[in-house]
Amino acid sequence: MHMSLPIAVAFALAAFLASALPAAAHPHVWINVSSEIVYDADGKVTGVRHSWSFDKGYSAYATQGLDKNGDGKLTPDELAELVKINLESLIDSAYFTVLKANGAKLELAPAVDGRGEFNDGVLTLHFFLPLKAAAKADKALMMEVSDPTYFVAFTIADGDDAVKLANAPKGCVAKVTRPAAPSATAPQQNLSEGFFNSLGASSSFGSAFSNKAIVACP
Repeated sequence: MHMSLPIAVAFALAAFLASALPAAAHPHVWINVSSEIVYDADGKVTGVRHSWSFDKGYSAYATQGLDKNGDGKLTPDELAELVKINLESLIDSAYFTVLKANGAKLELAPAVDGRGEFNDGVLTLHFFLPLKAAAKADKALMMEVSDPTYFVAFTIADGDDAVKLANAPKGCVAKVTRPAAPSATAPQQNLSEGFFNSLGASSSFGSAFSNKAIVACP
């Protein structure tokens, strides 16, 4: 039975191909992100719970040969090995996630609670990404999910609840900032004003297309 390359291997393949492609090459994988930022009883951030939904083309490719019982459905058990391999491999890329509290970058621990889901032709990877130590974020918390090479295009899902807060202090509010659609005539979007100045901005190519969530607390 044919077994597909795991997601992480495909990422590596895309990176290899990047060396022979122009810097402005388009992405090869599209991922829709929904997240929940988790706080403890003391109001400190403990991590983020991610759900990554892959585009249908890549979902079909990544899950070839995984329907072990041939019933036309993919269960979490059938996806378990794929999830395990990828969460382990994504450690080196820090899960394409950056968290900053009060302007300081936070250290991430390896992901836990990984689970795969396949519905309507879409593969979704669920996991919790804990911090190495709970962090105080009483001024501002910034979350960015992006691939610096832009071979994987991450997009925070539509809607006001795309980034939720779990057990956050009273009054904390999350705001998602998405990049404007590219235009040949429109000026470049200014992402360095306000909070972005204090939180810092990545100079990598992919950051120009990244999505950010900022949590402000009273």
